[in-house]
Amino acid sequence: MWNRTSVTEFILLGIPHTKGLETVLLVVFVTFYSLTVLGNGLILTIIAASSHLRTPMYFFLGILSIFDTLFPSVTALKLLASLSGRGRAISYRGCACQVFFYHFLGCIECFLFTVMAYDRYAAICHPLRYKVIMNPGVCAGLVAGTWLGGGLQAVLLTCLTFRLPYCGPNRVDYFFCDITAVLPLACADATLAQTISFINVGLMPFTCFLLILISYARIAHSILRMRSAEGRRRAFSTCSAHLTSVILLYVPVALIYLQPAPSPGFSAGVQILNNLVTPMLNPFIYSLRNKEVGTALKRLLSPTA
Repeated sequence: MWNRTSVTEFILLGIPHTKGLETVLLVVFVTFYSLTVLGNGLILTIIAASSHLRTPMYFFLGILSIFDTLFPSVTALKLLASLSGRGRAISYRGCACQVFFYHFLGCIECFLFTVMAYDRYAAICHPLRYKVIMNPGVCAGLVAGTWLGGGLQAVLLTCLTFRLPYCGPNRVDYFFCDITAVLPLACADATLAQTISFINVGLMPFTCFLLILISYARIAHSILRMRSAEGRRRAFSTCSAHLTSVILLYVPVALIYLQPAPSPGFSAGVQILNNLVTPMLNPFIYSLRNKEVGTALKRLLSPTA
């Protein structure tokens, strides 16, 4: 791909309509990113230090915390460097890598939320066979499958984007290299690549969301059949944090891809919500909405209590 283009670097123009607000945005985004790293690191520490959290649900939550740290790093670090005045240029290969890892990690998160919904389905709908259904080998295989699926998706989208020649201009009207921002700069007809990318990027989250809905429809049916009010409350409490995170993930995706021609400013705002705010909120959601995580956190912070 590299020999078909004369462009050696791209210039990221940043977030639209924010000229003069660089310092304010830098402080805000540094705060968001720092809280993301600290919060997800704390969740990982809690899960590793608490023996009673060695279950499939918390295994997947630990994996989610890892990716909630890595995913915003793909875009946030370069954005923070640009806002601090260290330059807006990104190399051609760096841009390709940003596209790859953005979609690689983003796809893994979508797949992982689907796996977590299946885990809750198995726990609530088949409690007696739960340990057999979600044995360590199955859990490891599901995580490996998310990696494989994310890798295949990212390779396809990156190849579609960078198989085209880029000979100028090289100014990306966005704050990171995304497919929709880079393809218009190609020196060849990008209609086919744009169409395939749109279908592919839209189809994957839609399929995952549909599977999550099916899982929760079965879960809701099982909860309504429970005779004990306490049993229904406990079953719902194990799902509420995951449901909240799913909503925070898919609302920005729907806002971006269901609009025929969203404005650059609107798209940037939604992407910031998706890239920085949601990964920051997930640790708080799981610590506040999940009683076991909250109890383990109290034990970790007050070991003598």
